[in-house]
Amino acid sequence: MPAAVPVAVLTAAVLHAVWNGLAHRIQDKLVGFALINLAYTACALVLVVLNPLPAAAAWPYLITSVVLQVVSQLLLLRAYQLGDFGQTYPIARGSAPLLVAVLSVTLLGDRLGTGELLGVAVISCGLAGLAFAHGIPGRAQLPALMAAAGTGVMIAAYTVADGGGVRHAGTVGGYVAWLFLLQGPVLALIAWARRGRGLLVGAGPAVPLGLVGGVLSLTAYGLVVWAQSRGNLATIAALRETSIVIAALIATVVFRERLGRLRMAASATVLAGIAVLELAHP
Repeated sequence: MPAAVPVAVLTAAVLHAVWNGLAHRIQDKLVGFALINLAYTACALVLVVLNPLPAAAAWPYLITSVVLQVVSQLLLLRAYQLGDFGQTYPIARGSAPLLVAVLSVTLLGDRLGTGELLGVAVISCGLAGLAFAHGIPGRAQLPALMAAAGTGVMIAAYTVADGGGVRHAGTVGGYVAWLFLLQGPVLALIAWARRGRGLLVGAGPAVPLGLVGGVLSLTAYGLVVWAQSRGNLATIAALRETSIVIAALIATVVFRERLGRLRMAASATVLAGIAVLELAHP
């Protein structure tokens, strides 16, 4: 795996944590997600003009990913409406790496060495520790946690779909452009159907955060898709989920959520898993 791949994925992880933090900071989550989607739809329009059309073989993967990503966003929106950022984000992101490892091996024929399997397992344990550091959640938290876990399943599924799609597309830029162009308007239309013109009431203060979040979202996933065209899916998925360490810091500093020793230890476990993955690719 080229050295630029882990750098790109870790950069994407930081950007991903930041845009999710922006989305959570917007008080009206539906407005926030609608703005984010509109922002990257506008960016995607420009990218569609500048990049070639993906090859025909990539379109089944691309359409599948669009559907999965829309469902993922709806579940994540629900999780953020019901739960704390510091808990729902780790569960949404932390449940994906092992699922991606299983799916990429069984469906795409990727092979994982012992070091890679160990790295994925260590990172996943660290992410689980971040999610449950303050004890087993109570019944009142279950709806938010179920939405977050469902998001993780969707993340694993669309990661595998995009890993296959970009390898058939013949163009990373064109694949990313059409992916965001097709999925972007959907959530905004759903938000409009739910609220109508009421969606615009009080949206003014959220506009800068939403627009920045949309640009960061597209950039982050564009980097990930580029990396998927050049590296192992399970390894990339695991590295990408290190965004949870950044999210833990955002939850503590911005949202004043308690980090504690257990979450610090879990963060260190994630970093140890990264080290194992890097050693597996000398």
